[in-house]
Amino acid sequence: MLIILIFTEGIKKSQLKKNAVSYIILGIVGIFGFNAFFFVGLKYTSPVNGALIMGLNPLLTTIFARIILKDNITKKQVFGICFAFIGVLLVITQGSIVTIKTLSISVGDVIIFSGNVCWALYGVLGRRLVKDGTPLSTTTYTMAIGTVSLIVISLFTSNPISLPNVPIGAWIAIAFMSFFTSVLGYLWWNQGMKEIGASKTSIFFNLVPVVTMIISFAIGTEIKVFQIIGAVLVILGVLTASGVISNPKPNTEKRLVVQSYQK
Repeated sequence: MLIILIFTEGIKKSQLKKNAVSYIILGIVGIFGFNAFFFVGLKYTSPVNGALIMGLNPLLTTIFARIILKDNITKKQVFGICFAFIGVLLVITQGSIVTIKTLSISVGDVIIFSGNVCWALYGVLGRRLVKDGTPLSTTTYTMAIGTVSLIVISLFTSNPISLPNVPIGAWIAIAFMSFFTSVLGYLWWNQGMKEIGASKTSIFFNLVPVVTMIISFAIGTEIKVFQIIGAVLVILGVLTASGVISNPKPNTEKRLVVQSYQK
């Protein structure tokens, strides 16, 4: 991120000085808080619970945006969010009533929910606190703060395996997560927040299990009918909440031209 920033926008000291405190807050909350809570929480709960809890992110973000940014919440947004969450539920549980009935709350769920809150606040507070900052600079500086925080914490935690014994596959996975899900993921997410706002951007978070399902299908995993139905519901919910699907409005200008011609 630093390399990209230096060779594109450059490091602007005035911008950095103006938003230093904001970057520290966002780095600790959005980078350190989200990642730490999420990965620790997965140790104490099931992936299904974790995915469903993260599926609540659009709702949390919309609520925070209303409280902190005073954004209006439309019925279309609420409908789309609920619609998408039902789709996420079907995709993750594969429509199994038994799976849904056996879901229970654990300490891990509370920890992951805390990470979910951090992620929602990251987007909302970024719009509120950062002044005259670009998505690239915001992503870079907050990542730097979050990275330092994660390194400090990691120094006090036990390492289950020594570095020389880490398999090459794990390093490849880490490299992939570093560039695609971290650098590009955070950068494009912040760009989306700037362009369409926190509430509309957050709804796209629900596409994660759908994309995962598609990748699983591509590598040979069987996809069930309920998952396909769920994926359709997620996509429709995202399109509705983001404003892509809207009620047709009459073309006022065209109507006036027709009326004038008739007269």
